[in-house]
Amino acid sequence: MREAVLVAVMAVVTILLRFLPFLAIRKETPPYIAYLGRVLPPAIIGMLVIYCLKDVNPAAAPFGLPELISTVCVIALQVWRRNSLVSILGGTIIYMVLVQRVF
Repeated sequence: MREAVLVAVMAVVTILLRFLPFLAIRKETPPYIAYLGRVLPPAIIGMLVIYCLKDVNPAAAPFGLPELISTVCVIALQVWRRNSLVSILGGTIIYMVLVQRVF
């Protein structure tokens, strides 16, 4: 029972912290915040791709094939479904299956 109360309190605090800026500032969104909202998501995805592929060694077996196959699957899923969660989850599952069972 005590753990449930702790989880509930943490959930309420987290929700309040997320919504507090929107409740405190009811003005129009500043242009620089709108700009960051447009450019940061693609930039972060690009950095994640670079980070994930930085240690791939195309000169040694398996020659980066699991990474290449899963990257192509992520791109295909994103083009097909337009859902980042499905794309990332699908690519992760495919990568893990390839690394654990195939290569």
